[in-house]
Amino acid sequence: MTADELIQTLIRGCRGELTAIRSITKLQPAGGPGDKVFPPTYAGGAYAFEDRIIGGATVKTVLLDSVQSQANRFEEVLLEAYRSGRLAMPVFEMTIPGHDTITSLTVPHRVHDAILRDSIWDGKLFRESENGKRLVSARAWNATAFFEYAPTALLFGTWDSQSGGGVNTAKIARSLVSEIIAIDAVRGVRTSSRIDPLGIKLVRDVITKTDGEEMWRFMEPQADGKKAKKPEGKLVRPSEINHGNVTPSITNPETGPGGVTFREAVQTTVLSLTQIRKLRFPDAKGATSAERDVAGRAVIAALGVLAVTLHQEDGYQLRSRCQLVPAEEPRFELIGRTEQDREGFELDSAAAEVALKQAVDAAGQSGLKWRPGRIELEARPDLLKLVAYSDRAMAGAEGE
Repeated sequence: MTADELIQTLIRGCRGELTAIRSITKLQPAGGPGDKVFPPTYAGGAYAFEDRIIGGATVKTVLLDSVQSQANRFEEVLLEAYRSGRLAMPVFEMTIPGHDTITSLTVPHRVHDAILRDSIWDGKLFRESENGKRLVSARAWNATAFFEYAPTALLFGTWDSQSGGGVNTAKIARSLVSEIIAIDAVRGVRTSSRIDPLGIKLVRDVITKTDGEEMWRFMEPQADGKKAKKPEGKLVRPSEINHGNVTPSITNPETGPGGVTFREAVQTTVLSLTQIRKLRFPDAKGATSAERDVAGRAVIAALGVLAVTLHQEDGYQLRSRCQLVPAEEPRFELIGRTEQDREGFELDSAAAEVALKQAVDAAGQSGLKWRPGRIELEARPDLLKLVAYSDRAMAGAEGE
């Protein structure tokens, strides 16, 4: 699909002619079918196993990448496109000494995150600044401020959980949802062992270590019949200072994270045009129009499509020992009013990028403009003090 065809399709969808854009991509381990991969672990080292009905049969699946994790990956590729100059979009940024730059694409709760709340924008606390107040009062039916300063909140969802507003709290549902599962998953085992090239044996009462010190000491053993010398510190075994052999062992597959094998993995990605159509973009006087709303929605939809294509092209290195590759070139489907009303197409990030630029320009002609580029925030003094104190406390704990 070309950029012109895509933008016309998105406009159709934002007017109500389509339900969603979907991409279902079958994946296999980079090591080939049957190679073991390691899913994310949850409390107690557990994997997220689940029985699902697929193709009319109940199958055992395991989660390889959650909806939340996939959203973070989409934000990462958008941030990379922004930093490389490929994507001109608004991004809040804050610098705190000793830490990576904080952005609205990296904080957990997006524009409603506590880090942004505890920042200063245009000389005032974030939520008390002129445009901060607009963001606080923004809702799906009054989303112009989100569009101007935090458009990804309309794509990945946001919730102002700190406002205390109860049912009136700002909450935007996700328009873009994606997850990766493994089908017909079978638990594996994890083995562990170590051969010490120095051949250090399980000797006792000769190694001492003092709390708070990194290095250990060797204590000469006493000759037979002599009273043992009082150790300087605690007596430890070689294994406690990472020397000596480790006896080969196997984890219990029911209790330990030993990876999985599976028949196939599937990434299911859905851009809900139905959700995007809930967005309204009134002007400063509160007036809106159908065409202005459609133009704004098309920008959010185009941003979502770009995120998906960038992620597909970036690859599926999910974590250590969990790299996947598509079984075939990823494809998209337009979903009409029913499941039977489907139309497939192919798309790359270059066409999606051009379509987004066209959508942004068209929205601008309707008076709806986002503020592209870096929006600088400062951490308020108390946040800086808290971070510095926490950093010192952490450094002290590591030295103990």
